[in-house]
Amino acid sequence: MSKKYIIVTGSSGLIGSEACEFFVKKGYNVLGIDNNFRKKFFGPKGSVLSRKKELESLKGYDHYSYDIRNTKKIKTIFKKYKSQIKSIIHCAAQPSHDWAKNDPLLDFDINARSTLNLLTLFKEYCPESSFIYVSTNKVYGDNPNKLDIIEEENRFELSKKSKFFLKGIDESLSIDNCTHSFFGASKLSADLYVQEFGKNFNLNTVCFRGGCLTGENHSGVVLHGFLSYLVKTLVNSEPYKIIGYKGKQVRDNIYSKDLINCFWEYFLNPIPGEYYNIGGGRENSCSIIEIVDFLKKEYNSKSKISIDVNQRTGDHIWWITDYSKFKKTYPKWEIKYSLKSIIEKIAHKELRI
Repeated sequence: MSKKYIIVTGSSGLIGSEACEFFVKKGYNVLGIDNNFRKKFFGPKGSVLSRKKELESLKGYDHYSYDIRNTKKIKTIFKKYKSQIKSIIHCAAQPSHDWAKNDPLLDFDINARSTLNLLTLFKEYCPESSFIYVSTNKVYGDNPNKLDIIEEENRFELSKKSKFFLKGIDESLSIDNCTHSFFGASKLSADLYVQEFGKNFNLNTVCFRGGCLTGENHSGVVLHGFLSYLVKTLVNSEPYKIIGYKGKQVRDNIYSKDLINCFWEYFLNPIPGEYYNIGGGRENSCSIIEIVDFLKKEYNSKSKISIDVNQRTGDHIWWITDYSKFKKTYPKWEIKYSLKSIIEKIAHKELRI
């Protein structure tokens, strides 16, 4: 029987590496593509080299240190394995708002153009497989900030009088009439192309519009990886700067393994051209201040906290995901990891407990 292959871009990152391990355990051969460009973006602390070494110890994993912008090299992988490829899990990205603003051409080439190139190769060489794209809730721009948000003691919250989204934000929120960050714009461009390859060509494509994707294997840094960086900084009692919104901005957090189980459910029963808001939901939501207070209490953190009053362009004041659409389509899926357990996993790895 011929071997079955899964292509994973950004294979050494948080979600990519989790996907690699998951599918290897399921008996698939995984072709990982990652050139550790994250180190260029974020410096040595952003490097994913150690994660790459862990993956290379797995039987059934092959690594390619290719730049996803190099279509000629990426094409060699598709040509070699063709119909043996059962899925492309596209996690590679330029993930920083700041980087995108400073170099929008590079951001677009990585996030949008490379996605289009991958979709074209997918259509040409393995159209019977599936294309799973890690999108972002930043495709909605700053429209979440226009909701009926009120300020509470330690967080911003949606007013109970609000007519919409009390459970969380679903896919009905508009992507128009708002300000996007350049990162949000490039990811939205890719998101739409993924959908249209599904709808126009009847291919199995899906966009997962994630909130905060997190876990102990995240190389969190100042510019990317909110929860990972926050926990690692505070458990080491290092200074932490909050950017904007008094630290009361709210995010929901989904553990990497819970997200990979979304991929698996879709992989087993794909639907062409779909898109889903995916995150930890209200039960896994927090503000920065709430996490700071928790870490000071639980880990005796002595970190000095400062606040930059200038928020990032297009940044969200309040985001909690309503993942009902995905749950209705794939009822076997569920959130298994609580916010407290996620924080403990990150802290314990950092402290080597």
